[in-house]
Amino acid sequence: MTKHADCHTMLASLSEFLDGELKDEFCREINRHLAECQDCRVVFNTLKKTIDLYHSASDIQVPSGIRERLFRCLNLEDYLINPNK
Repeated sequence: MTKHADCHTMLASLSEFLDGELKDEFCREINRHLAECQDCRVVFNTLKKTIDLYHSASDIQVPSGIRERLFRCLNLEDYLINPNK
């Protein structure tokens, strides 16, 4: 496999890897790839840190006005709960 194909395969399975849902052999392949590929390691570390931050901040309440503005900026209005509907 070419390096680019290895990266594509690894990145496509990154969430399952972090969740511990992959077979041991494939996990070893991903770990080998991460040891050799700086670009994929950056993506992996960023995703892992994002997940960790989400879990550590899950009990923090964001004021509704800020949450609504953020959702609108990201074009996620459908995910806002509108009690008037």
